[in-house]
Amino acid sequence: MTEFLDWSAQAQCDALRSGALSAQTLMSATLDRIDARNGAVNAIVDLHGAETLMAQARAADAAPPDRRAPLHGLPIAVKALAHVSGTRNTEGSPLFSERISQSDSAFVARLRAAGAIFIGKTNVPEFGLGSHSYNPVHGVTRNPYAADRTAGGSSGGAGAALACGMVALADGSDMMGSLRNPAGWNNVYGFRPSWGVVPREAGGETFWQQLSTIGPMARSPGDIALMMQVLAAPDSRVPFNMPPQDWALPGTGDLNGLRIGWLGDWEGAMPTEPGILDLCRGALDKCSDLGAKVTPVAAPFDAEALFWSWTDLRAFALSAELAPLFNDPARRARLKPEAQWEVARGLSLSTSALHAACATRSAWFTCAADLFGSVDVLALPVAQCWPFPASWDWPDKINGNAMDTYHRWMQVMVPVSLIGLPAISVPVGFGANGLPMGVQLFAAKGQDARLLQVADAYHRVTRWPQNHPPHMRKA
Repeated sequence: MTEFLDWSAQAQCDALRSGALSAQTLMSATLDRIDARNGAVNAIVDLHGAETLMAQARAADAAPPDRRAPLHGLPIAVKALAHVSGTRNTEGSPLFSERISQSDSAFVARLRAAGAIFIGKTNVPEFGLGSHSYNPVHGVTRNPYAADRTAGGSSGGAGAALACGMVALADGSDMMGSLRNPAGWNNVYGFRPSWGVVPREAGGETFWQQLSTIGPMARSPGDIALMMQVLAAPDSRVPFNMPPQDWALPGTGDLNGLRIGWLGDWEGAMPTEPGILDLCRGALDKCSDLGAKVTPVAAPFDAEALFWSWTDLRAFALSAELAPLFNDPARRARLKPEAQWEVARGLSLSTSALHAACATRSAWFTCAADLFGSVDVLALPVAQCWPFPASWDWPDKINGNAMDTYHRWMQVMVPVSLIGLPAISVPVGFGANGLPMGVQLFAAKGQDARLLQVADAYHRVTRWPQNHPPHMRKA
């Protein structure tokens, strides 16, 4: 029996450290499940050889119990944008299809030190651009609940792997909504920490870019907290570290006194497909049952100003990273059109345009801080549309409203991403179409641990991730 594959990551880790479960047993069962389930979704790519992985598991089992770290022997597949020493790192681009990483990314090194065993990568869109995990190197990742639909992105492979029970814990990264959207579309949790809680990678530019961050995905807030204990450690080599937080969850379901503000579709500024708002609002009713007070909140800021501020700052950051490829005509031709659009836009920005974008960001941060004087948590859907056909590049319309950029349909993510607030995507169940959805709860900067406590209380009465994809419930 392999029921331990569906345990929480915390339960697996406890059993691995105590010796009640061997790393070899867990690894063998994990590889068998990947063999049985991954073909339907293409979530895990560049899977390492079984002999190598079993040898690492044997080494983990040989370690004395008093030297076993928090993630000792736990199989983890790292998002295919990160470096794992000695393995391939393609970022989904044919330009890097043969690249071998020479060292670990900083967060990967922390996971390794905590005892994780890296089994491969989780699929992404090329360079992580767009919330649909497809690329010319690894192909498309499909939704476990509907194989003709996308699993989202850019952490789509991670979300699908969790939903399929192929891993119990996953990393992701989030610039626009790449931890939150695929979590909602795969019926799991995705947590974007306050910017600076997980330090930015040392080396290169570390002062300006304050948009993207690393974070965890899991089937419960408790497992999110487990990974945060590993990831959230200050790094003196980079600026803007946030103070340490206590990630322990109290294990209670009491939300008495919590004030939740429901932003809906931002008073119509963010078109949303039918059924999504009702499903998300229904999930907030569960919080009301636990003692929270949920009230509608009027749109607090100009949605267009937020979107274009974010779009300019994102393009500027991406152009700095991708310009060396863009400036070589031969390599530019091998970049996806969306990447070329981002770089061209970023390179064309004037200093006055960047200043204006920064001024809007600053004004929104002040406005949000004032808003959190009257509510503790704000809520928005994690997406404005249901998981769309996997054959599409991206949705060009929502309810007849044309999307003027490849990421406009993810505008609902911008209020959080622009100013680095903590946010967690919590599952809200399934629409009449059978597709999963999520709602994002977000709080003032630095309120990460409190936000996890709220999500944990909600999880204890809903447990949506335990509603496995129908065709996998007996596999």
